[in-house]
Amino acid sequence: MESLLKIIFLSLIISCFSCGNSNPGKSEVEEELIEKVSFYYGADLSYVNEMLDCGAAYKNSEGTIKNPYKIFSEAGANLIRVRLWNNPTWTNYSNFEDVKVTISKAKAEGMKVLLDFHYSDNWADPEKQEIPAAWLSQINNTTELSNLLYNYTYTTLNNLATLNLLPDFVQVGNEINPMILQHGELKWPIDWTRNSTLINSGIKAVRDISKVNNKNIEVMLHIAQPENALWWFNEATKNGVTDFDWIGLSYYPIWSEYKLETLSIPLKTLINTYNKRLIIVETAYPFTLENADEASNILNNDALISGYPATQHGQLDYLLKLKEIIINAGGEGLIYWEPAWVSTNCSTQWAQGSHWDNATLFDFDKKATLGMQFYNGSLNN
Repeated sequence: MESLLKIIFLSLIISCFSCGNSNPGKSEVEEELIEKVSFYYGADLSYVNEMLDCGAAYKNSEGTIKNPYKIFSEAGANLIRVRLWNNPTWTNYSNFEDVKVTISKAKAEGMKVLLDFHYSDNWADPEKQEIPAAWLSQINNTTELSNLLYNYTYTTLNNLATLNLLPDFVQVGNEINPMILQHGELKWPIDWTRNSTLINSGIKAVRDISKVNNKNIEVMLHIAQPENALWWFNEATKNGVTDFDWIGLSYYPIWSEYKLETLSIPLKTLINTYNKRLIIVETAYPFTLENADEASNILNNDALISGYPATQHGQLDYLLKLKEIIINAGGEGLIYWEPAWVSTNCSTQWAQGSHWDNATLFDFDKKATLGMQFYNGSLNN
């Protein structure tokens, strides 16, 4: 009944705007309504530029070699996520120059962009939030560290703005379950005076660049696994971290207390408690348990869910079920993590090949799996 009343109320507003508007196009309210009900079908393509340079030739479902950005766009993806490391001297990718390429190619295919600031020179996740080397001397000076984070975020976005490459969404940190900008072994409990100051500085930089460019860039805070989001957002909001638009979650059943049958419980709780929009920004499922190279697979037999075998059909069914759960809970999107991290002759920090080759949306011949059909019809749902 509440949803019906909202629809009627919005319809009346749109009608009133239309009556006094000589422009036959959509009103601002109508545009906002369309945006609100859309579902984001996303792909994290942070590895794809490197894979292309390593010789990967991606094929669509018909076996035709195409640019991977076009493959995802034509499949129905409408959102591309890309990570940014501050100064990763160990790789030539996921830096500012690489991110520019990704955003440019995604926008050229008509897809929105989510920029994921890791605030690190390397991977940031629940087990490590390593401060950039250039900031290490200020690690115990919260005021100066806050300024560094603000200036870096603002300058990065401002540089993108000059190239007409501003993202549509910004993650202030990646899987920030622990306190951000630490060094070495993580320190618990979280110092929320420090943590909230730093996070709010990143948020303020996004808000300020949005105003300067008259563009609504939405802010997302990202936590790994729904059970952790329950306590984290409770603590964050109590400590003044409230000016954000989206709750972003990593959801991998193998590492979560919540299986598909109970996942809607934390999703609904988060949406209803904090009145924020919610999206799963990371998930994946194996289409095989075989390995294409020397790099061990991260998702193995332990990652399987009953009823969802490690097959292409199993992968697709998992994504369709997860999408259904998200929508029914009131969530608004699902991003597949690294669907293009295929096996090549190049190496990771740990081994030759890919640790994700059995969980991409391309088979070992680089042809789109059935899982790619998850994106079908995204713009109309």
